[in-house]
Amino acid sequence: MLSPKTIEIVKATVPVLQQHGEAITRHFYPLMFRERPEVKAFFNEAHQAHGSQPRALAHAVLAYAANIDRLQELAGELPRIIHKHVALGVQPQHYPIVGEYLLRAIREVLGAAATDEVINAWGEAYGLLAKVLIDAEEQVYAENAGRPGGWRGARTFRVVRREVESELITSFYLAPADGGTLPAYRPGQYLTLLLDIDGQPTRRNYSLSGAPGQDNWRISVKREPGGKVSNWLHDHAQVGTELQVLQPAGDFTLDEEESHRPLLLITGGVGITPAMSMLETLADTGRPIHFLHAARHGGVHAFRERVQALATQHPNVQAFFLYDEPRAGDKPHGVGRLTPEVLAQHLPADRDVDLYFLGPKPFMQSVRKHALALGVHPERLRWEFFGPLEALDAA
Repeated sequence: MLSPKTIEIVKATVPVLQQHGEAITRHFYPLMFRERPEVKAFFNEAHQAHGSQPRALAHAVLAYAANIDRLQELAGELPRIIHKHVALGVQPQHYPIVGEYLLRAIREVLGAAATDEVINAWGEAYGLLAKVLIDAEEQVYAENAGRPGGWRGARTFRVVRREVESELITSFYLAPADGGTLPAYRPGQYLTLLLDIDGQPTRRNYSLSGAPGQDNWRISVKREPGGKVSNWLHDHAQVGTELQVLQPAGDFTLDEEESHRPLLLITGGVGITPAMSMLETLADTGRPIHFLHAARHGGVHAFRERVQALATQHPNVQAFFLYDEPRAGDKPHGVGRLTPEVLAQHLPADRDVDLYFLGPKPFMQSVRKHALALGVHPERLRWEFFGPLEALDAA
């Protein structure tokens, strides 16, 4: 437990963090990477370059300070953090490194305002949070290792099949090199690849796009312009290539208790990958499913034939494809951007629906805004997004 004095000091820093929080986190990452390069592999370089990671950390630090005397308010945020850390293989010894450089960044950015009293209070507050996360993550690691087919740390997998899904997306089917069994995972979760590219250790998350219970796992990777990992996979990961894999994690998953409600899956671009796992899992259950996918055109639309086949085979599945810039010969169900009118066509009259959505940030912003405006309860919305909720609320 934190002392009343520590709580008082940390809460007093809230106005300063509101003003300087992002400056602190932008200073923190380069400082830590320069002096402790061994931790750089745990952080996505693209998120660093776009500024989303510093913004997300600044938001998290501010939320922690503002709620330091009522940490139960943050309980809903912890599962995502815990799953992300487990997916990346974060270990207890990494927490003191992050703590040291975060406190240094606070002191160096705030200068005289970061008194010894302030730094000591934040050190105590960080220590408490670190312990909570370490204990929770160890529980997940132990549970993963103890389940049938489970393991701890990295496991060697082999690419057993490649499948081109669109002009940009290729699927890689991965099976354990040891021939052993695979543990169950929840539709919507992702695994982590540990790679060494040009001498640089790198870790990257990819959603599992197939149904659980198979003898291999499927990830479907979009070739990103300048993407170090995605381009390496497309160019070098052939059948027979061995990859180091960490166990699946993530809390953007189907909730089994929601099975009585209709399910609406809305995706844009490569956001289709976790939704495919959900669709493959539930298509034959009889649960009403509306699968709405938005793409620029047919050439970049992955899994169209598979989704259409499932809809043809199972009357409970309805598919709707929306193309923004259709090519000659494309046959989408709709043309243009997602509008409230289009979304309303796929909602039940009482709006009692479980709505999962994933895609580029502007797409997710519009889905969330339209769904709320049409009367879908906020608790029925589920998404996976790197960054604070405010980013999706923004116009």
